[in-house]
Amino acid sequence: MNFQVTGLGLDRMKLDSPQSFLDQEEAEEAEDRQLLEPEAWTTYTERRNALREFLSSGLSPQLLRRHHARMELLRKCSYHIEILPKHLALGDQNPLVLPHTVFQLIDPWKFQRMKKVGTAQTKIQLLLLADLLEQLDRGRAELDALLESPDPRPFLAGWARVEQRLVDLSAVMDSFLAMMVPGRLHIKHRLVSDIGATKIPHIRLMLSTKTPVMFDRKESVAHQDWVALRWFVTIQQAAAEQFELRFKLLDPRTQQECLQRAIIPVAACTFDVHNLLPNRVYKFTIKRAESYTLVYEPWQDSLTLQTRPGPPDGPAPGRLGKPGRP
Repeated sequence: MNFQVTGLGLDRMKLDSPQSFLDQEEAEEAEDRQLLEPEAWTTYTERRNALREFLSSGLSPQLLRRHHARMELLRKCSYHIEILPKHLALGDQNPLVLPHTVFQLIDPWKFQRMKKVGTAQTKIQLLLLADLLEQLDRGRAELDALLESPDPRPFLAGWARVEQRLVDLSAVMDSFLAMMVPGRLHIKHRLVSDIGATKIPHIRLMLSTKTPVMFDRKESVAHQDWVALRWFVTIQQAAAEQFELRFKLLDPRTQQECLQRAIIPVAACTFDVHNLLPNRVYKFTIKRAESYTLVYEPWQDSLTLQTRPGPPDGPAPGRLGKPGRP
């Protein structure tokens, strides 16, 4: 008894013939081949392989996922102005002016204006990066759908548009990668005025990023009337940095409980907050201490912890907090 294979346009093919053992992809390829002349089929195969190579290397799902992760990190970074004075002319006897010295010579009002420019430039850069990444996602989806098209004839007829799309997407990728690094701030006016005979080097202002500060959610633990908090700086090492820890009691019930909040400067990556109420929920936020060079900080990490139940009388009086053990 012979059984016929249906559903692939191969109804007349018998299971006991050699072609019956082709898998689905090979069967579809055999069907597509019948739609084209041999020379056209060769061209179609070459172009299809070229498109597949582009999608698996230059625009692969793994690569796009990494770019999305980097984009998410950039949205959480803080952005600062970095002053880079150039060297003085060769043979000049005056010493180099260091960045902290240059700050003393910069007009504060002009510098504040430059910080506003830096804020606007950073916001625009993040918006452009998000738009470029969306273009890459959309382009990948369009080309992937074209690659899976069952009819090879439209693929060949529209190959010129496909080639142009590949060129455009490559340019978008180049722009995205170039924009991932914060650029130079353009100065329209001099920030340092002439001060007699003193020679001041030309100043370059650059935007720099600092990776976000995040709570260690495994090591941060709530006890009955105190909380042990731990945090870290992602990717970068937190070398001699100052942090600002904030906390507040959520849903205070009395005027006195409204005082259960504070802003605490910390010079370490650990801190123990004491004198809290038992069985209550607190919100904690951590960030770097305010800096004169900060221009944009769109995100701060927050953590919500509930203290353990205790006696109805509440915690014994004590200090607000103290640095925790490293």
